[in-house]
Amino acid sequence: MPQQTLQITAVAPDPALLDLPWDVPLVDWPEDVLAALPQGISRHVVRFVNHGGRVIAIKEIGETVAYREYELLRQLHRIEVPSVVPVGVITGRSAPDGERLEAVLITEHLQFSLPYRALFSQDLRPDTATRLIDALAVLLVRLHLVGFYWGDVSLSNTLFRRDAETFAAYLVDAETGDMHRTLTNGQRNYDVDLARTNIIGELMDLTAGELLDEDVDEVAIGDALVERYQELWDALTVSEAFASDDRWRVAARIERLNDLGFDVGELEITTDIDGTKVRIQPKVVDAGHHSRRLLRLTGLDVQENQARRMLNDLDSYRAATDRQNDQEQIVAHAWVRQVFRPTIDAVPRELRRKLEPAQLFHEILDHRWFISQQAQRDIPLPEAAESYVENVLRDRPDEDAVLGLPPGDEDMVLGLEPDEAEPGA
Repeated sequence: MPQQTLQITAVAPDPALLDLPWDVPLVDWPEDVLAALPQGISRHVVRFVNHGGRVIAIKEIGETVAYREYELLRQLHRIEVPSVVPVGVITGRSAPDGERLEAVLITEHLQFSLPYRALFSQDLRPDTATRLIDALAVLLVRLHLVGFYWGDVSLSNTLFRRDAETFAAYLVDAETGDMHRTLTNGQRNYDVDLARTNIIGELMDLTAGELLDEDVDEVAIGDALVERYQELWDALTVSEAFASDDRWRVAARIERLNDLGFDVGELEITTDIDGTKVRIQPKVVDAGHHSRRLLRLTGLDVQENQARRMLNDLDSYRAATDRQNDQEQIVAHAWVRQVFRPTIDAVPRELRRKLEPAQLFHEILDHRWFISQQAQRDIPLPEAAESYVENVLRDRPDEDAVLGLPPGDEDMVLGLEPDEAEPGA
């Protein structure tokens, strides 16, 4: 059999990729190139690899599907929809004996993210399932708003990152997806109904594996996804009519959408012929209202609810320093220098990889409130940071990565059985 020619398709090809053992089936790759990370279930073979100071995810998949998923992920990345970042596609693989090997899709590993099974293997609060469902509903709405039909919505095809007291969901598998100008109600409803069915099945599987409390109603959680999705979709898209002298409701509608974390780029406003009734409908809705505002003010790029919490602390700092009349951006940079950075720097370097800096800051603020309540006095932030490090952070597992473990050992850390731990993305 003639030898095939290895081909790399990428926006910014990395020649170092050629050093990886592409002539070996992915399932047989040597341990010295692998990164031991918590992984989900997949119908394809997936491996995480330490490469050039970063971790990449490599999935063996058919050539046509690999190119298609790569392009879909590129489109989602360009329009800033939460999803894994595509690196490239490699085709033309063959073993030394000439046997043809599958193409691979390469994506960047999403730092500080975990598959849902890894989250449930930790000592999390009982409402974790509800918070994950809320995050998935927000992701599904964002995808549908930009015209993306997923076609295989599930917890398994999603990664989660902590976002203050909630989670943020990221699409990790787009091979069944398709991009349209707009989606029909039928396409949206199919995605939502499939999500409900898959989630109920996944939660039942967790219950059977004793990773979910037996009192949890899996069907009710699946139904909650449908309700949460519809509530959010209506808030973002439904037309609202009101009397012409109630025009304050235009600003109220925008404020409500901002509270949900969305910006309104454009409103369609129409009036009746006699001018007695006004109808408004958002035409352009962009997610990330608070995160964009914080980025503009401070340069910090964080999750939406983390940004909301940090903006609240910024407002408190502004009041405490009597700088309400100063330019907002100047005060924001002072807050970064005098509050945010010193708090993060107070965490020992070896412990900072456990959580994202913004999540660390959020949890230190929470800890400060808790110990202030206990002490019946206002605890200074540096004292709260020291207490948080010693009493909370040191005993927490790393969420940046579970690196340095031989493949397979991380499954025991996460409480997974061998047949549950087949890597996937």
